[in-house]
Amino acid sequence: MQLLLGLLLFGISLALLVRSRLGLDPWDVLHQGLSRQTNLTIGTWTILVGAVVLALWLPLRQRPGIGTVCNVVLVGVALEATLKVLPHPQGLGVRGVFLVVGIMLNAVATGAYVGAGLGPGPRDGLMVGLAARGHSIRVVRTAIEVSVLVVGVMLGGTVGIGTILFAASIGPLVHITIPLFSHGRMEGATRQRAGVDEMKEIGCVSD
Repeated sequence: MQLLLGLLLFGISLALLVRSRLGLDPWDVLHQGLSRQTNLTIGTWTILVGAVVLALWLPLRQRPGIGTVCNVVLVGVALEATLKVLPHPQGLGVRGVFLVVGIMLNAVATGAYVGAGLGPGPRDGLMVGLAARGHSIRVVRTAIEVSVLVVGVMLGGTVGIGTILFAASIGPLVHITIPLFSHGRMEGATRQRAGVDEMKEIGCVSD
């Protein structure tokens, strides 16, 4: 239940960021850019990109969990469903509220679904798999997200103050929410990998 609720809230948080029109996180800049270049919705591209990234786990010998599979499908579905009912705010103040609430809800949702210990999301698992081959997680995460962001911008994705605020705040926020929702399940797994603080910052550890 915690996993499903976390993924649902994650999709809602992304919809709030989209409606704010103040900038998205790097992956959603890519999803939005792809949507603007095709006839497919941003929610559909969230699912498709997640499936492609999950396929990249195979040569890295990463093992998906039930949470990984649910992540691929449910986040995109929740995002698309929320966008259908969420209003289009016009005032900068309301858009700012959408942005801040979206970031905060994203951190809570990440803590809930990662803390459930049923498998990381496909994008998080890709980072872990690459880091396990002898690279720093921070370097791997930065390289992937910068690459994704650049491609997303080239495709027409929205970048703005929200992109910067998300990048600056999501690490410290999930540093709090993941332990809060993990109920002690994550401690052993994080100590076996690249360091407790480093792993909590990116939200990609699992039992």
